[in-house]
Amino acid sequence: MSKASYNFKDYIRVIPDFPQPGIRFKDITTLLKDGAAYRAVIEEMRAAVEHLKIDVIAGPEARGFVVGAPLALALGVGFAPIRKSGKLPGETITASYDLEYGKDELAMHKDAISPGQRVLIADDLLATGGTIATSMNLIRQLGGEVVGAAFLIELAYLTGREKLDGVEVFSLMTYE
Repeated sequence: MSKASYNFKDYIRVIPDFPQPGIRFKDITTLLKDGAAYRAVIEEMRAAVEHLKIDVIAGPEARGFVVGAPLALALGVGFAPIRKSGKLPGETITASYDLEYGKDELAMHKDAISPGQRVLIADDLLATGGTIATSMNLIRQLGGEVVGAAFLIELAYLTGREKLDGVEVFSLMTYE
């Protein structure tokens, strides 16, 4: 099946009232289990971002790994994981961000990004933008240049794009 014949939204399962009432959770596992659709998603994302001359892709855990790592492989660049604080074994830097009820902290290895490297952040979903803005902060602390952000899904009604400091944003699917 050619790339043009995919409607990727057909592969996303929407689960009402998860994780709490009123939320319509966009479940990507139904896309990931279809090898041809998964490959087509990564190929379309690769084509959309390759002009950015990326050195490294950074992806926040956990779904950023299933988008960012295969995208890095397709582009022939490295992958840098962004994890919850305390999950990486080497020397790290951290940045905190606000959650609906409290705070959380993300971390990267100090040697994950070299100064001047061009970095693309890749994740499954852009919602409020808090995780991605925090990821950008970490990359910039390490001297990296955030040249873009790529997502399978963007929930445009949550206006997360506004928190991304004008970096180029690519979203494969948008929910208004």
